[in-house]
Amino acid sequence: MNENLIVRYGDLYLKGKNRNYFLMMANSLLEEKLRHLDVKIKAYGERVYIDMKDEKLEDVINALNHVSGLFSYSLYTKCNLNMDEIKALALETFDKYHKSGESFKIEARRTYKQFELDSMEIMKEVSAHILRNRKDLLVDVHNPDLTINIEIREDGAYVLTSSIKGLGGYPTGTGGKALLMMSGGIDSPVAAFELIKQGMTVEIIHFESTPLTSIESAQKVIDLAKKICAYTRGEKIVLHMVPFKDVHNEILTKVREEYLITIMRRCMYRIAEGIARYRKIPAIANGESLGQVASQTIESMFVINNVTNYPVLRPLLTMDKKDIIKISKMIDAYNISIRPFEDCCTVYVPEHPATKPNIKVCIEEESKGDFDNLIKEAIKNTKRITLKTDSDLDLASLGFTVQEALEEYLEK
Repeated sequence: MNENLIVRYGDLYLKGKNRNYFLMMANSLLEEKLRHLDVKIKAYGERVYIDMKDEKLEDVINALNHVSGLFSYSLYTKCNLNMDEIKALALETFDKYHKSGESFKIEARRTYKQFELDSMEIMKEVSAHILRNRKDLLVDVHNPDLTINIEIREDGAYVLTSSIKGLGGYPTGTGGKALLMMSGGIDSPVAAFELIKQGMTVEIIHFESTPLTSIESAQKVIDLAKKICAYTRGEKIVLHMVPFKDVHNEILTKVREEYLITIMRRCMYRIAEGIARYRKIPAIANGESLGQVASQTIESMFVINNVTNYPVLRPLLTMDKKDIIKISKMIDAYNISIRPFEDCCTVYVPEHPATKPNIKVCIEEESKGDFDNLIKEAIKNTKRITLKTDSDLDLASLGFTVQEALEEYLEK
């Protein structure tokens, strides 16, 4: 029994007149992720058939698990448009996948209308054949242990096993662009993944403060960005490293303690907007989850957002931490995120941070420092690099500060 894979797209049918564009983008992304495997791909409308040849199923599935816009995959076998062959193949499929005493259901779909039987007749004949040959099986049309799907197409009959869930969402590159603020913790890489999964292209911005923070903190962001690359089109991502030390120092020396994080976030948003304008990126994004820390209360978000007119996307806003951690592990980012190196948002956390900050107080505190000029300098001196999954960038071995290390790396 020669098994291959059928891939189904999810919500692309909702796209109306734009559906062909979405299908084209989905097919090209799928081909890109499978290019390193010896497989044959045939696309028919909203379904794709993959001949795995001699490739291992787990290798093909792993590649498909990096393609956004896919609803599900199923193993299938194919035979001629002959009921005896169809019934024999369905029974062979049950013998391979079904355990004694379990329930089953047959579903049929006839797209080739010239076939002798309609969908209901196919289901009845195949079910009867299986029950005659497997006395240990039960039929359950509502909640079966195993569902076998039979598709009648012009080129043959396809017998499919139960579905494997795909990433869902939309193909990367169809949903616009966002500049994502990445800290190096658990949340922001998951936010990047969620945006990419919904079709967006993402660039990453990180605010580094070496030597106030360790160089390993910035290395975490680089390593996390490389993990995210696996889900992007072209498997590359642009990373903006902002020299935040001078702004950071100004905040620590001029701003009252309970407003440290609030003012820091406001400065970050102003810098992010500057980078986004320069790169013609229409949105800022982050990994904030409502109420998780002091700067993520509704009151704090309102005050912090006040410095920008850009839309701020928060894909994790209402997600539970356990669900965020689950996704972090799925994308292989968790073990990097929990490395014990703090970034500038966590290294100097006040004992009693403001959870309901006041805009007037923020403006008063910011008037104590030279923030406008420092923010302009930070934007001007930001280093931009393009990372791939195989990028070899070890900051600690290149220089004492991140900026020195990046200069040396970019000169290569």
